[in-house]
Amino acid sequence: MTGHGGKGFSTRAVRAGERTDPETGAVVTPIYETAVFAFSSTQQLVDAVSEKSSRDVYTRWSNPTITAAERKIAELEGAEDCAVFSSGMAATSTAIISLVSPGDHIVSTRDLYGGTLDFFTNLMSRFDVRTTFVEATNVSEIESAVRKNTKLLFLETPTNPTLKLVDLSKVAEISRNSGAKVLVDNTFATPYNQQPLRFGCDATIHSATKYLVGHSDVTAGGIAGPKELIGPMKKLRRVLGGVLDPHAAWLLLRGMKTLALRMEKHNLNGQQVAEYLESHPKVERAYYPGLSTHPQHSLAKRQMKGFGGVLSFELKGDLNHTIRFVDSLKLALIGASLGGTETLVSQPSRATHYFMNPEERRKAGISDSLIRLSLGIEDADDIISDLAQAFDRI
Repeated sequence: MTGHGGKGFSTRAVRAGERTDPETGAVVTPIYETAVFAFSSTQQLVDAVSEKSSRDVYTRWSNPTITAAERKIAELEGAEDCAVFSSGMAATSTAIISLVSPGDHIVSTRDLYGGTLDFFTNLMSRFDVRTTFVEATNVSEIESAVRKNTKLLFLETPTNPTLKLVDLSKVAEISRNSGAKVLVDNTFATPYNQQPLRFGCDATIHSATKYLVGHSDVTAGGIAGPKELIGPMKKLRRVLGGVLDPHAAWLLLRGMKTLALRMEKHNLNGQQVAEYLESHPKVERAYYPGLSTHPQHSLAKRQMKGFGGVLSFELKGDLNHTIRFVDSLKLALIGASLGGTETLVSQPSRATHYFMNPEERRKAGISDSLIRLSLGIEDADDIISDLAQAFDRI
């Protein structure tokens, strides 16, 4: 059962991309745990290889379970097509490589996931693709950085880990004027809270490991957009080999069915915990788009349905002070990921952005006293109680 464009988000999350098996009546999409698909004739194989038919040939190319996950993500993002990968970084790197060539230029927000930053600075530069990093909140700076050879505008919004926002409509306008494509890492927001394609962006990227799977038990990635962009990325995936395993695709399908339910709770916990932290005397500053004091709160209300389950805050203290606070938490688990059912805490300077030099971290607003919380779906009162007892220990 596919094609749920007029249905609500929860209906699409449950039903899009899947159908009842016509032979067995199975409601759940099977795990096609096979690498090879057989054909009744050579011509049938040739038709599949030449794409005259839609038959699967080899799981590195396509697989029914993987395709179902791709269709579901595409419908949730309002996209024509989607390609899933073995990780978020596999999706990100494949998407970027498919859009640029030696001598091209990229404009990216300075606030980035550490792996993406490493990819731009240490790998793409080896292939003569240069990246200019700009302030996420300054559209004029983004526009000024565009050159004649700029092929890609790469954004995170909200950004990791300082929760800044990029005005998607304005960047899409820059894209139309320059001819550069706009890729948006939508991992923090999810398609439940934000759909960048509605604002004119070209494609969205997900570390599906996070909210789409939602249970911290699968590593996966995805990119959704028009067929003319996604098709070449799927062919490049065959070459680079970052295909998602069918069993992981099945777990991704299962996770997405409860995305709306989970995001409602993540949004609620995010707002309540952010308000608690903002008012705490031992907190220097809290970063969360849902706070009225966030400098881009009005933009957040325009382009987001909810504000997500990730927030950051700075303690009044130094690095050792911050480590002592984090180590005192009991409910929140120390971990570098996000988007699961459990609350996770990390210090970006000690985890996701550890390999950045201190000056790069300073430019990105990542201090040694910055703490990132990924709120799970536990009761907000219990999360706040855990924070309170940790504050009492510093």
